[in-house]
Amino acid sequence: MEKIGEVIEARTGQFLAQCYRLHEAPPLGCLVKTRSGSTDIYGVVASASTHSLDPGRRVIARGEHESTDDAVFTTNPQLARLLITDFTVIITGHKSDGVMRHYLPPHPARIHAFVNICPSEEAKEFAISLDFIDLIVAAERDFAVDEIVAACLRRLATIQADPQDFLVRAGKHLTVLMFEEFQRLNSILKRLK
Repeated sequence: MEKIGEVIEARTGQFLAQCYRLHEAPPLGCLVKTRSGSTDIYGVVASASTHSLDPGRRVIARGEHESTDDAVFTTNPQLARLLITDFTVIITGHKSDGVMRHYLPPHPARIHAFVNICPSEEAKEFAISLDFIDLIVAAERDFAVDEIVAACLRRLATIQADPQDFLVRAGKHLTVLMFEEFQRLNSILKRLK
């Protein structure tokens, strides 16, 4: 399993994780997991950012005399320790006692719990039920929810035996879920192509 970071802030419906490596956040819509005791917590990457470790200190441009952006880091090796990349995850389910559940876990993720990208087989098991989509659609409007839903479904479709069937089932699920929000629904469905 690919360990990519640690939980540094946790709430009931989401968590923030810091990457171990600068600029290596998982892609938008990627299914990840962490643990809280004996419970596996699953979620979808909703946003990522790279910023200064010190919130009071802004990053400044350093590449005026460099030929590539990689050269900026070669010339200024301290940047790798002064900048961090983190990502926010919308929780979309959990697994406890061997049972996959597509609703919020009883407890938030633990601080310093490892975050892993879900292996394909586990992601397939997770996506058997499409009820996890409900939690993404209901997420705070601070996120680009429609883009997250579409990115997640496109990624999950690539690991399915029949990607087209998976996307059709997902489209039907979204139609029932968002029947009063035709423009948003149409926007998401266009992004599934």
